[in-house]
Amino acid sequence: MSAAVDIADPGGTPDESDPPDGAERLDGGQAQLDLRIRARLYGEPVLKLPHDLYIPPDALQVFLETFEGPLDLLLYLIRKQNFNILDIPMAEVTRQYLGYVEEVRRTNLELASDYLLMAALLIDIKSRMLLPQKKAEDGAEAEDPRAELARRLLEYERIKTGAQRIDALPQIGRDFLPAQVTADDVAVVRLPDVDPADLRAAWADILRRARLVAHHKITRETLSVREHMTIVLRRLQGLRFAEFAELFDPSRGVPVAVVTFIALLELAREALVEITQAEAFAPIYVRLAYTPS
Repeated sequence: MSAAVDIADPGGTPDESDPPDGAERLDGGQAQLDLRIRARLYGEPVLKLPHDLYIPPDALQVFLETFEGPLDLLLYLIRKQNFNILDIPMAEVTRQYLGYVEEVRRTNLELASDYLLMAALLIDIKSRMLLPQKKAEDGAEAEDPRAELARRLLEYERIKTGAQRIDALPQIGRDFLPAQVTADDVAVVRLPDVDPADLRAAWADILRRARLVAHHKITRETLSVREHMTIVLRRLQGLRFAEFAELFDPSRGVPVAVVTFIALLELAREALVEITQAEAFAPIYVRLAYTPS
């Protein structure tokens, strides 16, 4: 079972023989209580560390591996104690940083090596701050040794905050899954219906061509619709499709064309032929609605 334990800075070794003194400090106020707290277990203060407390060698390894690098650890130390990032107390921050690195160095030297460069930089900045500041040749103030480190920390914090905001956005595969639907229906190609206006226009074109070859001969001819229905069916036999205009003989005049058109409509009404059109404004075709044996 794991517990969240926050180790405080030991100001001295607690004396087990003076519990009343610890009680008096607890009653004395929060400031005195903080001085005696050695750790917090589930939020409760621990004033004494047991003698049989066993800390595994890899106890702090998990803690350091939660940071994404030296800048992340350094930013954590600064923000946790509400330090001004533009006025970093280098002595305190360096001491805490080296303490964390020293703990992990005992068990994982490879992991600690990533943090040693930042430790060297902190020590360098701390030592430069102890030296007298020299003014520039133009009389301007010398640059603060902490300026470059503060700039890197602010830039890292902005990137980290942006990454956290992006990570908070819903992500496919993590927060939701795309909907998938499988349709087994097979699309049936359906030819467009023949518009009556197209059929009328085709019929008008037949009449126009029939008038061009009409003879001025007055005769009386008996025309049978049934006979022309048979003629149309015979023409369609053996053909997959026949163009609408091919079923008419303009040379025989308008009466024959009219009777042929009526016969064609009668065949369509009796479902013996089908009148089809591949697309709008395309030629009109006629075919048998059945396959003759």
